[in-house]
Amino acid sequence: MPTLNWIGKDKVINHHMDVPYKILDHVYGFDNGEQAPKETNSGNKIIHGDNLEALKALLPEYEGKIDCIYIDPPYNTGNEGWVYNDNVNDPKIKKWLGKVVGKEAEDLSRHDKWLCMMYPRLKLLHKLLSKEGAVFISIDDNEQANLRLICDEIFGQGNFINNVIWEKKFNPQNDARYFSDNHDFIVTYAKSKSDWKRNLLPRTDTQNNRYTNLDNDPRGVWASDNFTVKTYSSEYDYEITTPSGKIIKPTEGRCWATSKDNFIKLVEDNRIWFGKAGNGVPRLKRFLSDVQDGVVPLTIWKHTEVGNNQDSKQILKQIFPEDKNPFNTPKPPKLIERILQIATCQNSIVLDSFAGSGTTAQAVLNLNNQDGGNRKFILIEMEEYAENITAERVKRVIQGYGERLRVNKGTGGCFDYYQLGKPLFLENDMLNEEVILEKIREYVWFSETRQPYKAVNQKEEHLLGVSNSSAYYFYYYKDELTTLDDSFLRKIKIKAEQYIIYADNCVLDDSLMQKYHITFKKIPRDITRF
Repeated sequence: MPTLNWIGKDKVINHHMDVPYKILDHVYGFDNGEQAPKETNSGNKIIHGDNLEALKALLPEYEGKIDCIYIDPPYNTGNEGWVYNDNVNDPKIKKWLGKVVGKEAEDLSRHDKWLCMMYPRLKLLHKLLSKEGAVFISIDDNEQANLRLICDEIFGQGNFINNVIWEKKFNPQNDARYFSDNHDFIVTYAKSKSDWKRNLLPRTDTQNNRYTNLDNDPRGVWASDNFTVKTYSSEYDYEITTPSGKIIKPTEGRCWATSKDNFIKLVEDNRIWFGKAGNGVPRLKRFLSDVQDGVVPLTIWKHTEVGNNQDSKQILKQIFPEDKNPFNTPKPPKLIERILQIATCQNSIVLDSFAGSGTTAQAVLNLNNQDGGNRKFILIEMEEYAENITAERVKRVIQGYGERLRVNKGTGGCFDYYQLGKPLFLENDMLNEEVILEKIREYVWFSETRQPYKAVNQKEEHLLGVSNSSAYYFYYYKDELTTLDDSFLRKIKIKAEQYIIYADNCVLDDSLMQKYHITFKKIPRDITRF
């Protein structure tokens, strides 16, 4: 399999492992127009902070749980005027490159910088994606080829689904230097191609209107289909006599689509159409009731179906009439809705780690409104407009926007807004005592079991839970040392085949630990970093 090398690759291919784990600090909840300090616990999240660190922070709750990922990363066009700086010269990215890539960062080309930025983020997205999930990535020609190669490396070449072409503009660019740039790509990979199942798209009125009932067939409307095929067979090359008595043979090089005996059965079942006069070339009647409930998605998405750049700008103007929108090329909600129709069910979790203006959340809320679904969205935005544009847009979509709400009456819904918080571990590798205990317990449980943490409701305060016949204990106090001794063992009430116990010290002898199948883990030394 071809692989891609670039300056700094060796520094970033495992960088996702070194990213500090930070907690998510809840700022407020927004529920149907009301903002309050209390969490809504709706599952909808908007997170302000570096998306690499935020993706790491999502692992304990969401590793292997995300059904659909859509991202619209920087295209790396070199255009300095964008609010989300899409040539990756943002000071945050520069600082990160300097720390991770070191002196080599000074010599990085634009493409090398982009690859260094994208690679660890894609690694974490891969971890978060469910076995049945898929990722959809908007991109243009600047990095499409490079993106394919690094996705082949991370997701596996065999898990490539398709390269969708989206018609983002409908007018030609007469001032274009070479070609008029009228499309973007949406590169699509599954976590496991054999496990990913795409949905059919709903049939449109235009598609259904192709079906009529010219002969008042009681089985309903139908459309006629060519009854000849190119693959020639002498068995299927025979004369047909029409109801009017006209003799018809297939055109040269072609034959009928079935045998003569089967053709007679089709005629008897009124499945063959010879035209109103009864002397036309036979055509097969396909009833609307016989076709699939939906339409197989195409790889070319027309702007008339899923919107274009101008549509998305107009929508943002309606949402922000005060001219608050700084985005030149936001994505239209219909584009993301098309992705969600193909890749989600009604209870799917959808992640967008380059949230921008928040289009993905609007698409989720719109689609839930249309089909009664309960999809959840998680948005991550690193820029300062995360609160006053990304989250504000979602609020207005929920409440309704436009003059007297005539444009959109509101979808309803709720979400929780978070800031990326403190690191769990300090630079000296000690636990950060400013982090609340519950967040530490959540991390330790996930590091051991790879399962989301659920607080246990019982009298043993240090019990994290039981998984695969093993009981996990985290014996920790912020201001004092803890010791695993006989006194602690006598307090254990849970029956398990094995006990994994975290504490600061252990004074139990080896024979006793072997007898009761106890594994001691020292805090913080033995807490796994992921």
